[in-house]
Amino acid sequence: MLLHFICRSRTILNPAKPYIHLQSYLFTTKPSNPHSFTVSYLITSCGLPPESAILASKRLDLSKSPNTADSVLAFLKNQGFTKSQIAKLICKRPMVLLSDPNDTLLPNFKILESIGLPKPNLIAIVITSPNDVLNKKFQETAPPCVDFLKTVLKSDDEVINAVKRYPLALTYNKRVFAAENVRMLRDAGVPNSTIQAMLTMQPRTYFRSADRFRKALKDVLDMGFDPSKTRFVWAIHAMRAMSKSTWDKKMEIYMKWGWTKDEIFIAFEKNPRCMMASTDKITRILDFLVNTMGWRPSYIVQWPVLMSFSLEKRIIPRCLVYQRLREKGVIKENEDFYFSNWLMFSDAKFLEWVLKRHEEEASEILKVYQNHMKEAKM
Repeated sequence: MLLHFICRSRTILNPAKPYIHLQSYLFTTKPSNPHSFTVSYLITSCGLPPESAILASKRLDLSKSPNTADSVLAFLKNQGFTKSQIAKLICKRPMVLLSDPNDTLLPNFKILESIGLPKPNLIAIVITSPNDVLNKKFQETAPPCVDFLKTVLKSDDEVINAVKRYPLALTYNKRVFAAENVRMLRDAGVPNSTIQAMLTMQPRTYFRSADRFRKALKDVLDMGFDPSKTRFVWAIHAMRAMSKSTWDKKMEIYMKWGWTKDEIFIAFEKNPRCMMASTDKITRILDFLVNTMGWRPSYIVQWPVLMSFSLEKRIIPRCLVYQRLREKGVIKENEDFYFSNWLMFSDAKFLEWVLKRHEEEASEILKVYQNHMKEAKM
């Protein structure tokens, strides 16, 4: 980070670079220079930092269409964008300043508004993916996708949630992607309720190549997954989300920590999300559970959901409380670690349970737990 900063500083100060003498460049260049006008406009009217303004100016010339840029800024302000949000948007898509508000921007915003998105979410989507939602093609792909979501999902709230989770879904040809993938699930015997739930929570899964989706579905069927279970669709999501090399790498890591291939598939069948954790997260969790907690791999494999938990914010603080109580002799050496109580409870329910069970150690428990939670959030 420090090296990057030094390098950037040298670049700006290097007389051979165009970024030299930024202040002189902006205020001594003749106003008739189109490039100078664009840089000045981006800084004074759009709120861009000087360096960002210079970079953006290489992609557009505002000297010939200042009125268009003014109308775009007025449109965005009228839509509820703050100055900082406008600056972020223009940094990502400078060409938006050359858009026709009535021909391109307004129709696209109306599409997003028709979904029922709250204004803060609508603005966030535009800023996050301006190149995708602020072009004319969006007017062709989005309406059919919205209609498709409304047809499959049970309520407008679910449609809104799906779009909020994956707004790029509105840029796909729904017939080539989502519709065909939903049809395959129905043909395989997956209940509509499961399809709807997954489309709401993980819409990205459906808006992918039908060929790749078909292969993932076949692989999951070959593993013996029951299409009537929710885990079936989660398994497809996991298989579709990674390459074979990534899958093999995760298999190697689990085997390195003592799991057999059969145990890995059993764990995957119980909770497919155990294969969705990153290789780094899998390694760190298993290292802690085996080397710090002393758990046997054969025990860990019974609880694959562990891999979807936060090591720092859930597993470690609760295990530290357990270890402290063991050290004090409050918990007997042969007493089992009741997984459902120690790790499955929500934070509030866990504290209520453990403090009620160990009232005399309550203050110490809270101190251990809260101290580590603070460290985890830093």
